[in-house]
Amino acid sequence: MNTPALSVVVPVYNEEANIPLLIRELATTLDTLDHRSEIILVDDGSCDGSLQALRNAHAADPRIRVLSFEDNAGQSAAMAAGFRAARGEVIVTLDADLQNSPADIPLLLEKLPEYDMACGWRVNRQDPWLRRVSSRVANAVRNRVNDEQIRDTGCSLKAYKRACLERIKLYNGMHRFLPTLFRMEGFRVVEVQVGHTRRRHGTSKYNIGNRLVPSLFDLLAIRWMKKRRIHYRIREEFGETLD
Repeated sequence: MNTPALSVVVPVYNEEANIPLLIRELATTLDTLDHRSEIILVDDGSCDGSLQALRNAHAADPRIRVLSFEDNAGQSAAMAAGFRAARGEVIVTLDADLQNSPADIPLLLEKLPEYDMACGWRVNRQDPWLRRVSSRVANAVRNRVNDEQIRDTGCSLKAYKRACLERIKLYNGMHRFLPTLFRMEGFRVVEVQVGHTRRRHGTSKYNIGNRLVPSLFDLLAIRWMKKRRIHYRIREEFGETLD
């Protein structure tokens, strides 16, 4: 079997109605690309019919691979599992709710020859006003505390070079800080304007209550990591190296 050049990783949690639409739109986009691709769908312990929908999708499309968790482990765990399973030299992530369109994936891929990570930036968000305002505030606080300029850390539509992503260690909740983690490793990050739509089916799994306090602790952890980074430059090196 030929190794795919592109892996699309999608965490799934209770998105039964969206899965057939997601697969159809993903397939339409991937069919326009010049390189071989795979789709890795990670079921994060769904308690609706999502797993059966994923089984049906796999039976219909050989590009689809499915990982199913025993219990709900969270989006960071689902992404980490997907990254580990991915075989492509380029990895793309997006949510299963279809608020980001798979049709925007080529916009991110265009940037990867020059950059190591391309992040979607939802310039015209279609979420309720309270969610939009809270997201703006959260982004502003993250950027102020961590001396960053990322305008939309919450957009899951991102593209990564696999070799760079393998240098990143994910912890629970840290998927929101991947642009900062990339920059801490010296990698190049760019934001790309992408579309955004209202949910077609289901409900959001996040709200202010289940994001505010955990995100604050994560933010402080990232700040600590940035301040404790090891900095050095070798002036010269000589002598034999031992094998």
